[in-house]
This record gives sequence, C-alpha cells and structure tokens, in this order.
Amino acid sequence: MSVTRQIVLDTETTGLEPSQGHRIIEIGCVEMIDRRLTGNNFHQYLQPDREIDKAAIEVHGITNEFLSDKPRFGDLVDDFLAYVEGAELIIHNAPFDMGFLNHELALLTVDYPQLETLTRVTDTLVMAKKMHPGQRNSLDALCKRYDINNSHRELHGALLDAEILADVYLMMTGGQGALSLDNSGSEGRADGERIRRLSPDRNRLRVVKASEEEQLAHQARLDVLENGASGGALWRRLDS
Repeated sequence: MSVTRQIVLDTETTGLEPSQGHRIIEIGCVEMIDRRLTGNNFHQYLQPDREIDKAAIEVHGITNEFLSDKPRFGDLVDDFLAYVEGAELIIHNAPFDMGFLNHELALLTVDYPQLETLTRVTDTLVMAKKMHPGQRNSLDALCKRYDINNSHRELHGALLDAEILADVYLMMTGGQGALSLDNSGSEGRADGERIRRLSPDRNRLRVVKASEEEQLAHQARLDVLENGASGGALWRRLDS
C-alpha cells in the first residue's frame, strides 16, 4: 500500500524580495501522512544576519533581538532537506516561499540542489483561484469561507499558518474528486478516516418482504394520515 506524505509549509522573512537581500527568519512545516496530521512537525527560527524591515515586523512581530541567538539556515539545512525530501509540499503562494528557500540554498558554500528537484509542490493559492474565481483567496478569506477558526491568529507565524493551511487544504480537497484509492480498497476522507468498500465476494443480503398483515397495517396508517392532511398521503401519490 502506497503512503502519501505531504508537508504543509510556510515561512516568515525579513522583507518581500530575496533579490534585495532579504532572508528567511522562520520555517514552519506540518506533516500529513494519508491526510492525517502526524505531529511530526519542523519548526525553526533563523538568524538572518541583516535587519528586518519595519513593515515585516508589523506582520509577524519577529525582531532582530529575538533572533540574535538563533541558528543560521546553513546550520540546519541538512535536517530540513531530509525532512521534506520525497514529500509533496503544500504552500499558499508557493513562488514566494520557494523563491526564498532556493535563495537560501544558493547562498551556501555547498552546492545544494533546487528544492523542486527533491519535492513536488502544490500551490493552494492557485487551487483556490480556480475553485473560487473572482473572490478573495487569502488564507484569512479561505478560513472564513470554509468556517475554520483562526481567531488565535493575531500575527503571522510560519508554524501557525502552516497548521491553519493544513485545515484549509483538507477542506478544499474534501470532495469526491479528492478521494484516493489504494490496493486495500479503501478511500481517504477529508477528516482522515478511511472509507471501506464492501467486498464483491460478500454474502448477498437477505431480502425480507412485509407479510400480508404488515401491509394491511401500513395501509391503515396511510388512511389515518390521508384523513388528517389536506394534501393526502404523499406515499400514495408517489405509488400512483
């Protein structure tokens, strides 16, 4: 039986453009296996070796003082790549986070591959725009649309946003088209439970027909309903 491993990922950064020297300051990842949250998460704050833009601090609340004793990306890159390798990354606005992650990899002295060569990426923003064209598809808007409580999200945070996005993704892919079959004849539901198909070799169900006495009692009950309702007994109209 094949196992589907997905990593819901988010980052926080010092600014908006890695081409302007901005860096990652937080990585948050939530693991799902066969659409079940496992609790095997990856979360790390990072020392960026540069000042954080004031506008960015207003979004995530992370300061340079807080990050002064945190490790650098190069200190944990091997652990991070081992964690995500072979999984499907689920990211909201994937070009932003992937651009920053690949920029961090390119800055290292060791020649690391681009992240796309190690993982497959699904962009939930692209998904949402196809599912809800012409509507707002921010993470907050999707939470409201799918009735997901994010009231505890006063500021952005990579791990918190990854946890919320995992809930959103499961809701977005919870329809019939998202069910995945495996060799055991089971399907996955949005809540992570398994749907079991009945074996075609099972014993046939025994059909028990109503006796004549039961049919007469049923007709008598319909007479009562018909006398008490202006429209008559619906079942009799359907039978006719």
